[in-house]
Amino acid sequence: MALIDLRSDTVTQPTEAMREAMARAEVDDDGLGRDPTTQRLEDMAAAMLGKEAGLFVVSGTASNLVALLAVAPERGIVLAHQLSHILRAEMGGLGTLAGLFSTAIPGERGAMDLDALRAEIHPKLALGTLPTALIEVETTHNFSGGYALPLDHLAAVQGIGNEFGVPVHMDGARIFNAAVALGVPAREIAKYADTVGFCLSKGLSAPVGSVLCGPAAVIGRARLLRRMIGGTLRQSGVLAAAGIVALEQMVERLAEDHANAQRLARGLHAVYPGIVDPANVQTNIVMLDLAKAGRPSAWFAAGFERHGIRARGNDTPHMRMVTHRQVAQTDVDRALEVFAALWNEAKVAA
Repeated sequence: MALIDLRSDTVTQPTEAMREAMARAEVDDDGLGRDPTTQRLEDMAAAMLGKEAGLFVVSGTASNLVALLAVAPERGIVLAHQLSHILRAEMGGLGTLAGLFSTAIPGERGAMDLDALRAEIHPKLALGTLPTALIEVETTHNFSGGYALPLDHLAAVQGIGNEFGVPVHMDGARIFNAAVALGVPAREIAKYADTVGFCLSKGLSAPVGSVLCGPAAVIGRARLLRRMIGGTLRQSGVLAAAGIVALEQMVERLAEDHANAQRLARGLHAVYPGIVDPANVQTNIVMLDLAKAGRPSAWFAAGFERHGIRARGNDTPHMRMVTHRQVAQTDVDRALEVFAALWNEAKVAA
């Protein structure tokens, strides 16, 4: 029986077309000049996001860090949603490596409260206050269940940044999921930020890498700073080749992942409505609330594992499931069947 992996879309395997492109990639030392295949990926990514230039990096976290180093003045404050990946899941690189401080802004579903954001803006160094260095937005918003931030919200955040002369960086790790969900080209989302980073290695299925895009001068500085964090690659075209295939072939099919996430959410809702509201599932992430089962999510993860299904659990009642290219509709149905049995077992035990 084939393994079903719902832990993350980072588990996707490269396609045969990607493997072939990687084997045939024209390469050079990207640290000593420009690897030709990597340059093609960077130019393609920048064009798709409507930016002047792109920079290939190893991960979304590296993309965010290099953007901070390139854009934000040292010892300033970064404003970001309280559940943003950059604050919750990047090991404190913002402070430890970039020398920046942060203020968490409240808001619903990853969208910062605009009044709260405005109240925290300090454009200049003042008595008792550091200046605001950067505003960070994230779409889709990971810890808010893959929510694609509305364009009018992004426009409003950009407007506040422009008003006070504060740049905006977008963590667009899954920006193409957002584009598919909103029915717009990715550049229509990216235009609301000065710099944007996105991942090739999630739903787009490439094995490694992200691209940071923005103004040519900023990306030129970021290219130098990438070396500082140990991010210079050599024959990076071997990896970049898979990213090119990802951008050419994998964007439109993300709609399939969204449909399977909806199928999963509806099935979970049918088991017990409080587990998830399908109306809140917009892309490929499904957030489960298992409190009524009286068991932590780790208990469910262990039960799934016994049936050849991987899911991430912990000691809380919350679980995240992510659909991707290697999760078919039949896999969703099998996962739902197993979950229903586990739910009934947990209820009986409780």
